Amino acid sequence: MEGKKILIVDDEEGMRHMLSIILKKEGYETTSVSNGNEALTAAEKDDYDFILCDIRMPGMDGLTLLQELKKRGCNSTIIMMSAYGTMDTAIEAMKIGAYDYISKPFKSDEIILTIKKAEERERLRKENIFLKKEVEGRYKFSNIIAKSKNMLEIFETISKIASYKSTVLIIGESGTGKELIAKAIHYNSPRKNKAFIPINCGAIPENLLESELFGHVRGAFTDAIFTKKGLFEEADGGTIFLDEVSDLPLSLQVKLLRVLQEDEIRRVGDTKPIKVDVRIIAASARDLVGEVKMGRFREDLFYRLNVLNIHLPPLRERKEDIPLLVNHFIEKFNKKIGRNIKGITSDAMKMLMDYEWKGNVRELENVIERAVILADGECISTEHLPEGIIKAVTEPVVSITEGEFSIKKASSALEKELIKRALKYTGGNRTKAARLLEISHKALLYKMQEYGIE
Repeated sequence: MEGKKILIVDDEEGMRHMLSIILKKEGYETTSVSNGNEALTAAEKDDYDFILCDIRMPGMDGLTLLQELKKRGCNSTIIMMSAYGTMDTAIEAMKIGAYDYISKPFKSDEIILTIKKAEERERLRKENIFLKKEVEGRYKFSNIIAKSKNMLEIFETISKIASYKSTVLIIGESGTGKELIAKAIHYNSPRKNKAFIPINCGAIPENLLESELFGHVRGAFTDAIFTKKGLFEEADGGTIFLDEVSDLPLSLQVKLLRVLQEDEIRRVGDTKPIKVDVRIIAASARDLVGEVKMGRFREDLFYRLNVLNIHLPPLRERKEDIPLLVNHFIEKFNKKIGRNIKGITSDAMKMLMDYEWKGNVRELENVIERAVILADGECISTEHLPEGIIKAVTEPVVSITEGEFSIKKASSALEKELIKRALKYTGGNRTKAARLLEISHKALLYKMQEYGIE
């Protein structure tokens, strides 16, 4: 593999020679120049991963060269060197854009360690850029798995509202994907290159919540040793997602209202406000209108949050999305677990379609992950589904006539209904039906004949 390229800029020939030897031994490619002008010419002709630059040089000094390189859009990681440096010089170099500062004379290990640290930082920076692009792609609303009419209408709403700063309130049951919708709004907005910070309002203890949201100054309370930024400051220019906003205590609801009205926050223990530019997306599984009526949620805050409203339907109201989601999750867990599940049997899919999904998409995802792990062939079948799902969709409701007390008659009616349902769910496959019913194939045939079931 080709070594990283390093440009050495120093007016002392001995220093250039020594650094070249040290760096070449470590596998780096080096180019040496003796002054700032030569360095600018070299940087224009070739791309260097690193530039090692002396500060004191005749003509153009190192700090001037650093400023000029940054002005010209140089992307190299620049490390400054000096035998005459002070802390002020080092700080000045870092302000202009140097990665690090190293004092002469230095040991060979010292310069190598500095470059290795710079390499690691650059690797992480590139990785973060890549991950950011991955995240943006993943949360584009066009990539959310759905084809149902009500979800397509939500996608259309996202495309209309994403560009604006207006507050959004997402209402939906637990597990419906409220955070996914919030991320879709953020990553389709002009704020996508800034932070998206999710906060579960019910997961942070009440005594810590204000400090987490708004920060605190040193000495504000017993453990406040340092001044700390809150999450609203961290999200400046971006989006804050307040999940389960109904769990916010009333005292903090007032302060959140102030953020929405004034675009400013106040750290705990501080007297001066701090301006913030944050879009707020809130979500709740509870009926906030009901919470307002009960006096648990401020009416004025509710209206401030409810500028743009998205109601996320439960999975049972968009069952046409289930096959798409199932295939998506099979593919996802094939990659994650290293399986090669090709699909799901029609019987198993029918059970998934008939189930009520109180835990919504999150529950479906967990069920498919379990099934992918348990499947012993290339397909997920009914035997790989949780017992709770099988019982819920096959358990019959047998009506008992008023005045009827015979356990024998009721049991026969229940048994007949169970057999009919099991045969229906297995498409008439008696072997599979017997397995579902937990009886032998022979017993099933006998009972079918007894009850006149074809």
